[in-house]
Amino acid sequence: MNANDLLPIGDLARRTGLSVSAIRYYEGKGLIEPHRTGGNQRRFLRSDIRRLSFILIAQRLGLTLGEIEAQLIKLPHGRTPNARDWSAISRAIRDQLDARIAELERARDNLDGCIGCGCLSLKKCALYNPEDTLAAKGQGPRNVID
Repeated sequence: MNANDLLPIGDLARRTGLSVSAIRYYEGKGLIEPHRTGGNQRRFLRSDIRRLSFILIAQRLGLTLGEIEAQLIKLPHGRTPNARDWSAISRAIRDQLDARIAELERARDNLDGCIGCGCLSLKKCALYNPEDTLAAKGQGPRNVID
């Protein structure tokens, strides 16, 4: 490994837009793994820019850190992930994203119907939930989020 392939944490922060503490947090979670210099300073692979970018994108898409970790574990260590590696991750999370999109569309459509009627009254909405039967499904606005 060439020294030019390694970045100090400050450079990685500048390249990704993350704070140094956020990078240390992701390191602590095992999502990225620095190399240590003889003076015990962190040095990161240039490819960690992509890993951190994936983390940021995946979080914006609603994936949990656990789900992100499950995907990053599949990437090779010691070499820069290639297009085939990233494509495999994309295929793996596609079903999760499709399910989230469907859930958001259902919530949007149900919310339009519920709030859009204009009544906002329990008496009228009791028609949609006679005798509180939705309580068996759990807490919260079940018609909107299920």
